[in-house]
Amino acid sequence: MDVLAFLRDRMRFIREFYETAGEPFRETMRKIESGEPPFEPPYSEDGEPPYLSEWIEADTALDVLGRACVSMVSASLKLYFETWEGQLGVVWEKGERKKAFKDGFLHGYKKCFAEVLSLSWDDCPADLEILEQVTLARNRDQHPDSITRMGVNHTPADRGKYPRLFFASEAERGMYDDPDMAGITWMNPSVRVSAESLLQAIEEVEKLAEWLEPKMLAVRYGR
Repeated sequence: MDVLAFLRDRMRFIREFYETAGEPFRETMRKIESGEPPFEPPYSEDGEPPYLSEWIEADTALDVLGRACVSMVSASLKLYFETWEGQLGVVWEKGERKKAFKDGFLHGYKKCFAEVLSLSWDDCPADLEILEQVTLARNRDQHPDSITRMGVNHTPADRGKYPRLFFASEAERGMYDDPDMAGITWMNPSVRVSAESLLQAIEEVEKLAEWLEPKMLAVRYGR
């Protein structure tokens, strides 16, 4: 089985899915901002931007789409690891797998493959901090905490571990750079997945897999 080829195909699909599925929402926002039909600005004296609710809904849809795609990226990376775990016939001592995976699958598989492949993760060209935040974003998306809104927020623990959160808007990143905000725990940045952050996350997954693949093959086939 060409595991890397399957992973690449998943990453290609996610890229194309995000671009295609997001186009109607981006176009709606563009038309509203440009005042194009059917969003010609009506006469109003209330001071509120016209079609604000429609713009917000389109923006929310893009936000939900981005988080869904990050969840797919996380699941695909996990499947890549699980497939190679099976291909290599990894055997765990009783209780060891649970202990290794207590901080998430990325940490678990880092420990697993460091031993099985005799490698140092310090040599990995991928940004592992971004990949860790991929799994965090997926967890937040899959476990929302309020029925009243479609958005989700990072936790104080996320902020503590990653002061410059990768999946957050530039505005909120800047706000939390303020030392006066450091101790505030009741207000946390939204999980925001832009096109740029999604594409970079995909690139980091591919870098990781391309680095690991020859090492996997060498152990699997004794090359």
